[in-house]
Amino acid sequence: MRRYARTLAAVALATAVVTGTAGWASGNTQRAVTGPPPGSAAWRADGVLGRELPDPARATPQQVASFFARLSAEEQQELLERHPSVVGNLDGAPLELRYRANSRALRSSSDPRYVRLAAPGRQILAFDPRGRGQVAEVFGDLRSARHVSVVVPGSDIDAGTFDRRGDVYGTPSGMAKSLYAETGGGSAVIAWAGYTTPVGLGLDAATGTLAEAGAERLTRFTAGLAADGLPAPVVFCHSYGSVVCGLAASRLGATDLVVLGSPGMRADDVAGLRTGARVWAAKDDTDWIDDVPHVEVAGLGHGPDPAGAEFGARRVPAEDAEGHTGYFAPGTDSLRAFAAIAEGASR
Repeated sequence: MRRYARTLAAVALATAVVTGTAGWASGNTQRAVTGPPPGSAAWRADGVLGRELPDPARATPQQVASFFARLSAEEQQELLERHPSVVGNLDGAPLELRYRANSRALRSSSDPRYVRLAAPGRQILAFDPRGRGQVAEVFGDLRSARHVSVVVPGSDIDAGTFDRRGDVYGTPSGMAKSLYAETGGGSAVIAWAGYTTPVGLGLDAATGTLAEAGAERLTRFTAGLAADGLPAPVVFCHSYGSVVCGLAASRLGATDLVVLGSPGMRADDVAGLRTGARVWAAKDDTDWIDDVPHVEVAGLGHGPDPAGAEFGARRVPAEDAEGHTGYFAPGTDSLRAFAAIAEGASR
């Protein structure tokens, strides 16, 4: 009976969104950035090395890694200088090369949104200026790390809001920094804002279209980490980011999936994710996400609550977290638990 009531609530919500606020919702509709990095056409046509370069649209991250492994340092630098936007976003390329390529691309950008990202010392692992902008940043020494975590954010995140000063622990940069500070030596954390997120609470947030595109990008990104010889990650997924992670779960190669403030993962339960990773869920009592009907009707909604007992995820304590973006706040039980999972202590 309760499930039936929640289904009716979801239908009512869907009707309100489509009929009552259609103009507002459509005004916030986003077009997902997909496909190979910017500059790929020039890269494909470049014969500077006297050999064919791997096609960014077709080559697997492992093939990319194998290609770069056969190049000299001088040849790698030549490609970086000629095609920084491709090298910086090419999953499977050496991370040190990607840092330098993205630093170069950011310094050459005239967009004021990216001034802070171009600051010396930042380890930018991906930077795509198309659309609202996408970025990934590393905290810690990723090359030597024994434990690697990836933080996947939810709605209203892009390159311009990646490390905004307000609502810090609702940003990928703030979440990743806090987790990195809580973990010990030998850990690295990646803040990954590498997909087009929904804006506001319109139809994009209620459907899986952007999450499907994001899942493809996240899957390729984690495959690139593996191809570069890095440890299998723990993936933390906040809000709509947990929809992305749910759709990507079977292909991520993660040791653990941790979802927080989740509207659903587009799966009925842990078994439906088809992953060998341990699945964890956190939700505090003051999180407004609990007011969202956890059902899926005609493509609207994202399914059962991962923090519900029926879903089968391991529960992360979050009693002292506050609101939808308080899970990574220093001093909370949830952050301490996240750090333990990130360091493998809970395995």
